[in-house]
Amino acid sequence: MGGWRLNASVGFSQRINACWPLDRPDRRAPAAIEAVEKWYAARGLAPRFKLTDRAVAPRTLPDQLEKRGYRPRNRTLVMVGPCAGQADQDVLIEPRPDEAFEAVFTATAGGNLADARERLDALRRIGPPALFARIDGEDGPMAIGASAVEGEWAGIFAMRTAPDHRRKGLARRVLLSLMQAASREGACRAYLQVEADNAPAIAMYQAAGFATAYTYAYWVTGT
Repeated sequence: MGGWRLNASVGFSQRINACWPLDRPDRRAPAAIEAVEKWYAARGLAPRFKLTDRAVAPRTLPDQLEKRGYRPRNRTLVMVGPCAGQADQDVLIEPRPDEAFEAVFTATAGGNLADARERLDALRRIGPPALFARIDGEDGPMAIGASAVEGEWAGIFAMRTAPDHRRKGLARRVLLSLMQAASREGACRAYLQVEADNAPAIAMYQAAGFATAYTYAYWVTGT
């Protein structure tokens, strides 16, 4: 709708089931909000707006949403940094997610298989060059991560470690290997998204040279 993008999938991932108000909509804001609500209702989904602290169009949108009963939830940091890493012979990198990658992803989904399937489907849609990293151990895959490379930018996604292998530095090795592989594909900058209350992950990304560029939150109704 003009500068608003409406995304919908199964309904679990907030990022791909939300309206992104990136620029002004093609109608006045009250009518645009109502149209968004109807669009999601027609798909059996609750309306959700992803608002950043840098670009909200129009600027009065937070106030208008608040008057309609919306409240911000799940504050998230978007961090950027140099795409500088190092190769690790124990980190396997493939052009698509395989069964071992999917096993770690599913094991860290909190038992919600539908949620895992929705997110894995989104990862499979990454166009080339796509990078899917994995570290294996004696008892199977331990940690994973993915990257989508577009021009000079590399997006880092799906950073997950199997519950029995956390706090061993595996995520850092995956991250550095992904960035090194992405740099070979022409990327020189990287970005990622991490929830604001995930202090250990934020510290790891900061140590790798990432800094917060902006934040966003999802505006939803109810508790």
